[in-house]
Amino acid sequence: MRKKIWAFSFSLFVITTSYCQSIISSQPQGEIIYHVFLRSFYDSNGDLQGDLNGLRQKLGYLQDLGVTSILLTPLYESDCYHNYFADDFERIDPEYGTMQDYISLVKEVHRRGMKIYLDMETQYVTDKHLWWKDAVGNLKSPYSNYILFQDSAHTKPSTIVYDITELDTYDGKKIKLTTVNLKNKDVLDYNIKLFSFFADPNKDRKFDDGADGFRLDHMMDDLDKKPELANLFADFWSPLIHQLKIVNPKIKFIAEQANWLDYGFDYFKKADVDMVFGFWLTWSITSFNKEQITNRADTILGMTPQGKEQIIFLENHDIDRSASTLKKDPLKVRAAAAIYLLIGGTPSIYYGQELGMFGKGITGAAANTDGKDIPRREAFEWYQSDSGKGMALWYKNTGPWWNHRNIVPNDGISLEEEYSDKNSLFNFYKRIIKLRKSNSALSSGTYRTIANSNNSVLSFLRVEGKNKVLVVVNLSDQKQDVTVTISSKKFIRLYGNNSIIHNNLVLKPYEFSVWSVR
Repeated sequence: MRKKIWAFSFSLFVITTSYCQSIISSQPQGEIIYHVFLRSFYDSNGDLQGDLNGLRQKLGYLQDLGVTSILLTPLYESDCYHNYFADDFERIDPEYGTMQDYISLVKEVHRRGMKIYLDMETQYVTDKHLWWKDAVGNLKSPYSNYILFQDSAHTKPSTIVYDITELDTYDGKKIKLTTVNLKNKDVLDYNIKLFSFFADPNKDRKFDDGADGFRLDHMMDDLDKKPELANLFADFWSPLIHQLKIVNPKIKFIAEQANWLDYGFDYFKKADVDMVFGFWLTWSITSFNKEQITNRADTILGMTPQGKEQIIFLENHDIDRSASTLKKDPLKVRAAAAIYLLIGGTPSIYYGQELGMFGKGITGAAANTDGKDIPRREAFEWYQSDSGKGMALWYKNTGPWWNHRNIVPNDGISLEEEYSDKNSLFNFYKRIIKLRKSNSALSSGTYRTIANSNNSVLSFLRVEGKNKVLVVVNLSDQKQDVTVTISSKKFIRLYGNNSIIHNNLVLKPYEFSVWSVR
C-alpha cells in the first residue's frame, strides 16, 4: 500500500510541477546541466528501453531537482547501445522513438524555460552507413571521398581511434567502423546541414523545436593523429561553428577534449567553442587533496576567457560514478558534491548521481566489449524494489554487468526511498542547487582561492560585484580547526551549523559551511 501511495503522490507532484512551470515566466539563475544516458533513464512503453517520451514525462522531476538544461547522449540510429557510431545520422534510433517524439520533447523543454543539448559524433560511421555501403570498392561513388581508405582501390576503409577497425558489442555483434574524411568540403557542407536541421528543424528561426547547443564528442585538431586529418580546428570545426551561429547566434558548442589531460584553452581560441569539460578539476575534487584542488581551480577557472565556460562535473558516461570512486562514504560524497556545485563554472549532474548510484567499469574478459561501461550506465533507480513502470533495464540477463549489477532492492538508493527523506542525498542536492541559484555570486561569480591555516581545509570565495560568498570545506575524516585569511566585518551563514569567531571555525569530518562576507 505504501508503494501505491508514493507512486500516486509522485505522479501528482509531476503533474503539479508541470502546471506550475508552465505559468512561471522567470528564468532560474545560473545553468545546471543534467547529463542523461537516455537508454537507461525512463521507459515509456514497456520495452525496457529508456526513450524520448520517457524523458519528456520526467521533466517535472528534473525541474524539482533544480535542473535548467539537459545534455543527451547521441540519438541517431546505431547498432551500438550507446549510439556513438552511426548507421544513419539523420534518423532517430527507433528504440528511442521518432523524430516527432524528439521535437515534442524539445518543445516541452523550451515551454518550461529549459535548454537541451545534443551529443554529436560525426567523425566515424559503421558499415551500415550509406557512405560505407556505396563507396567501398566503388571509385565512381559520389561518396568515394566521404570516408578515409587505406588503399587506392578503396577496398580497405581506414581505422578509427587506437587503430580499431571492428567493435565487439555486449550482445555478441561485431560492428565494422571507419573514419570520416573531415577535410572533404562536401563532408563539411553535410555537417552544416545536419547540425542546422537539429538547430532549427522547420527553419522558421523561432528555435522552439531546435537544440540549444551541441556537445562535440572526441573533438581534435588532428583527428587520431592521422596526417590527412590535421588542422581541423581551422578547416572543419571553426567553419562548422561559424555557420551554425549564423543560423542561431545563441547556439552553444561544448567540446569534449579527446585528450582529457588537455585544459581545453586552444578549443576556445582556435575553434571558438563556448564550453569545455574541466577534467582536471574533477580528478582533483575526488582526490580530496587541497593543493591539487586549489592549483587546478586557479588554472581552469582563473584562465578561462571571459564569455567562455568550463563544465564542472564529478561523473559522466565514460568514468566511474563518484559514489564508487569515493568508496561509498556518504560524507565524502556530499562534500565532493558541495565543492563542485559551488566552486564555479557550469555544473553537470550525471543522471542518478543525485541518488548516489554506484558504478565502475568492468575489467577482465568482459572489458573487451562495449559492455565494459554498462555498470556506469545502469538504469535510473526509480523504485525501492528496483522494478516497476519505467525501469529501463535494457541490459537485463545479457552478461556479467547484469549478474553483478549495482542496483539492488532496499539499499536506500532510489528516488522512492530518498524523495521524502529530508536527510537523503537527493534532498541534499536540491538544497545545494537552490543555494547556488539563489545567490548571484555562487551562480555566476568569479572564483578566488582564499588562504587558511589548515592543509586539510579548502576555502574559496565566489565574487560578483559587492556580493561575496565564502565556502569552507573540511577535506579530512578528522575534526579540523581553521583560521581563514579574509578581511570581513561580518559573516552571515548561508549553509551549515557552525560559527565563525574572529575568522576561526571548527569543522567536523568532511563538513562544509557557506558564508556571505560583508
